[in-house]
Amino acid sequence: MKIIILIAVYNEKRNITNLFIKIRKFCKYDILYINDNSNDGTTEEINKLKKKYKNIYHINRINKFGIGSAHKDGIKWCYRKKYKLIVTMDGDGTHNPKYINSLIKKNMYSDITISNRFLKKNSLKTWPFLRVIITNIRHILISLLLGIHYDASGAFRCINTDKVKLKNITSVEENDYSFFWKSIYFLNQKYKINEIPISLPSRELGYSKMKIKHIIYSLLTLLIFFFKEKIIKKIF
Repeated sequence: MKIIILIAVYNEKRNITNLFIKIRKFCKYDILYINDNSNDGTTEEINKLKKKYKNIYHINRINKFGIGSAHKDGIKWCYRKKYKLIVTMDGDGTHNPKYINSLIKKNMYSDITISNRFLKKNSLKTWPFLRVIITNIRHILISLLLGIHYDASGAFRCINTDKVKLKNITSVEENDYSFFWKSIYFLNQKYKINEIPISLPSRELGYSKMKIKHIIYSLLTLLIFFFKEKIIKKIF
């Protein structure tokens, strides 16, 4: 069975090798890095690994187009290469590779399996307090407004390409962080989604690309989407 791990990165030099070593402890699947033209040495770190290991692939995009866009481009590439399962994860070290095989095992009986940081008590205990509050608010709003109870904004997922049509992923318009919850909203209408509980620590190396402004923008995008999807459609 062809399985690949897709990792979107931007300026993650300090995490590239550490994360790769951790992944190798649990599995030796192919890895695809989608790199948004990092300028901190990330590109060089990936290329070092690529020279040493034949199962590493690297797409270095010409600009920073957004994490949602990176995932869509990476997923398109994986579909073209006929991978059976695609595991997507963050490149900042917060997604623990020990969960990769759990995602894959769970997805044997599903179309999509996603991680859920709200199923385990204190799974965000090392996060900054404000970030925890805003993240929980977003999760509650997504649940109330869109009627989906998954941890929809997370990127740690497994997709069965035999069951999920590519167009149902790539047709999602958002190219930023909103891509994640919006894709789950639409995929939930067509496919079976399973979850596994995870703990999600704060990053140890490097710095977060997600600022408070990104979370606030995502919340505003959610409210606008709810108004268009739920209110306007009912009127017309």
